[in-house]
Amino acid sequence: MLHGGLLMSNVQPRYNVCPTTTIDAIVEEEGERKYQPMRWSLVPSWWSKPIKEMKMATFNARAETVESKPMFRSAWKANKRCIIPVSGYYEWQAIEGDKPQPWYFTQRDGSPIISVAGIWDEWTDKQTGDKLKSCAMIICEPSKFVAEVHDRMPVLLKPDQFEPWLSGDTGKETLVAAPEDMLQKWPVSKRVNSSRTSDEDDTLIERITI
Repeated sequence: MLHGGLLMSNVQPRYNVCPTTTIDAIVEEEGERKYQPMRWSLVPSWWSKPIKEMKMATFNARAETVESKPMFRSAWKANKRCIIPVSGYYEWQAIEGDKPQPWYFTQRDGSPIISVAGIWDEWTDKQTGDKLKSCAMIICEPSKFVAEVHDRMPVLLKPDQFEPWLSGDTGKETLVAAPEDMLQKWPVSKRVNSSRTSDEDDTLIERITI
């Protein structure tokens, strides 16, 4: 699989990825793009306590405050940008008197990859010296199409935005909703709501009738 000029091989499909698990991200260091496994939930470099004491949800960073929120601003200031490639993503629609209904979003034109804008950081465990790379997806106000289901959406990058995003040549002006015709969506099983559901279960992205 080729993404933004970077060959991605041996990528195993997963259908129920939860925050704090390891996901795949692309970073640019010294002019070279690298394919880097990272923890999905950012741990800032300045964090001085054990990870288990970190109670804040840091898997998403809001576009409006990514440069000012304490958990994200050091990574933003240091220009630690990444791209998180996914084949699709879920959003949950609030249902009065019932559990939220998950919807699956993917490219309308059939392209296999959606490119999510993210930031990353590297944290060092003071007790062991072990280093951990972690990341957060950046989310923004939704397009009208996504707003039918949810009030936020990830920032989705087009190929011509990859280089300026990773290099830092573009900033918050990039952090806007995707074009209305970019995505398609359909309802899927509520089994997605459970972290106990296997991430290898490909039926999770099958369309259901509601």
